[in-house]
Amino acid sequence: MSQAPPKPAWLSTKPYQDGYYTGIGHSNKDGSNNYIQSAKKSALDDLVSEIKVQVSSTSVLSQLDVNKEFSERYEQIIQTTAADEIEEFETVDAWEDETNYWIYYRLSISRYRQIKEEQKRNATLLATDYFKKGIESEKNNERLQAIGFYFQSLRTVEKYLAEPIRANVDGRDILLVNEAYAKIQTLLDKFEVKVNPASLSINRRVAQDAQSVIASVTNKDLNSPAKDVPLSAVFQKGAGIVFPDYKVDAAGEAKILINKIDSRDLEQTVNIKINIDALSGSANSKVYSLIAKTFKVPSAQIVLEVQRPLVYMISEEKSLGSNKNNYQITNKLKNMLGNEGFEFMNDRPKADLLLEISSDSEKGSVNGSIHITYLTSVIKVYSARENKVIYTTTLDRIKGYGLDFERSSQDAYNRGLETLEKEKFNELLSTILQ
Repeated sequence: MSQAPPKPAWLSTKPYQDGYYTGIGHSNKDGSNNYIQSAKKSALDDLVSEIKVQVSSTSVLSQLDVNKEFSERYEQIIQTTAADEIEEFETVDAWEDETNYWIYYRLSISRYRQIKEEQKRNATLLATDYFKKGIESEKNNERLQAIGFYFQSLRTVEKYLAEPIRANVDGRDILLVNEAYAKIQTLLDKFEVKVNPASLSINRRVAQDAQSVIASVTNKDLNSPAKDVPLSAVFQKGAGIVFPDYKVDAAGEAKILINKIDSRDLEQTVNIKINIDALSGSANSKVYSLIAKTFKVPSAQIVLEVQRPLVYMISEEKSLGSNKNNYQITNKLKNMLGNEGFEFMNDRPKADLLLEISSDSEKGSVNGSIHITYLTSVIKVYSARENKVIYTTTLDRIKGYGLDFERSSQDAYNRGLETLEKEKFNELLSTILQ
């Protein structure tokens, strides 16, 4: 077997070449991958790690930054995507032995900067065009369209946000990105979001509550409705299901749909705000997502005063045909529903729900000293207002074992409680809260 050539010096110490970025890549020849491609990617990542993004003190990033977190996150995003965009790097050398493959890349610093400057010039021209279109839309009082153009301007130069990008607009020299950002915020500040009513008393069984909330958006300075503005809704405090996306109509209004309340909190909040992702049209950009979080977006809150569903129980539990002293299934259900925010009462006409439980055990066979008993329990939930069954389930012939039928019946009940908790309760809860 021929020996591998001697290891080159660049394997021992990463080389430094004046005027070049360098990258060394490695991959194991373990048969589980394309080791050459893996090494090339490794070398490219290493090369890119030498290209540092420096945030200028006059860029929009520095103005938005808090404790350098914003700049650092931006640098990470740009670093991650840079490897896919590097051009005109070259292979200097490669070396391998039986188990390893190494490759050495370099990239001309001056050529890299030349390419980047050309790309930035082209991007700046396009971004300037979008900016001018935004100004024109503003003049025509087309505010949503103007915001869209300003966002397109930002997105076009998002790879260069760390730099002070200058442009000439209408004979005036401006910092393009800073101006576009400021324009967006100024236009957002002209909108006002309101909800009516601002607070709502609502039962956890939302489907039983006919009340609704109307969100409205107005142009504050014009005292007029703002049409077609996209809104988003989300639980800010508490938890539940609220339809997330809306667009106000010509009157500037949208009906907010709250479908389900999951939290037991007696006070919960739904936040309604202008949907900046929908306005920008670039929510798939990590850089955009980072910047979007920094805008102050008009919003309003719906305070939900959540009423506990009131439950009236009717139950009968027997063991081997005789009434039980301890109503186990009834008490278990009462405890679990109580933990989920339901309230039990003795005044049937005021109840929201009627819970009916009927259980009995019957003797089965005897095998030696082991007695077998079967438990059957039927659980029904009615909507008290309509006296309509909304949920029903059966614990069907749950088998119990014991040294006599009494203990066997008790074992069947214990097993029935496990089945109720592990298999039936979540389904019951989900159904009655719809």
